[in-house]
Amino acid sequence: MRIQQGISRTAEMETMNNQLIKRALIDWSRIDPGSYLRGIEAISRVSEIEFNCPISFFVGENGSGKSTLLEAIAIAYGFNQEGGTRNYSFSTYDSHSELCSAIRLVRGVRQASWGYFLRAESFYNVATQEEEYSRGPGGRPQHYHEKSHGESFLALAQNSFRANGFYLLDEPEAALSPQRQLTLLMEIHRYAAEGAQFIIVTHSPILLGMPDAEILTFDDGAIHPCTYEETDSYQVTSMFINHREQMLHRLLD
Repeated sequence: MRIQQGISRTAEMETMNNQLIKRALIDWSRIDPGSYLRGIEAISRVSEIEFNCPISFFVGENGSGKSTLLEAIAIAYGFNQEGGTRNYSFSTYDSHSELCSAIRLVRGVRQASWGYFLRAESFYNVATQEEEYSRGPGGRPQHYHEKSHGESFLALAQNSFRANGFYLLDEPEAALSPQRQLTLLMEIHRYAAEGAQFIIVTHSPILLGMPDAEILTFDDGAIHPCTYEETDSYQVTSMFINHREQMLHRLLD
């Protein structure tokens, strides 16, 4: 993944990039000088992001701008701000930032056959709309509200994934047990191999272990690539599992 501020790229790199969405460009002249977005260090120092892998992860501390950028990409693509497909038009609370109006997406030669924006915080609203839409002609009600939160979240994800689709997931692990996270990991890997593209905000050390995925951290300055072992999700989890008693002793005493 390339993070750029005006550096020209070669024709060879353009040819190698076969993603549905190749780049996200941010035009900061369209952002109000007093906007809080300019105070988000990771985002404010970036004007261009290039996606070179079928699966890209956004990682970082709470408040570092991950979900803000993902939401802006989703809206720029045409998704409903609260989630769903590009055909969804409901809104329960208008909370999106002006970043979406400053982002331009550069698409590849392939076109997505489907897409979905799935975010943990507004899942209840999306599941409700899914049930309403499914009652129409030709619909197949899934009864998401009759399942547990985790079961319905995973079912909605599985029902929405297709080959050659474009998917944005915001903290999908929030509703899932470790076992269900492994199931989701397998589903993502399967459809990425069939031409789908995923951009995912996550804190899950399980999902971040995805083979051949690119990881972009929002910590320590401008957005930049990092390895799996460099993520806080891995380091803190590994430290706690391997040194649980020592950590708890230091934290609680």
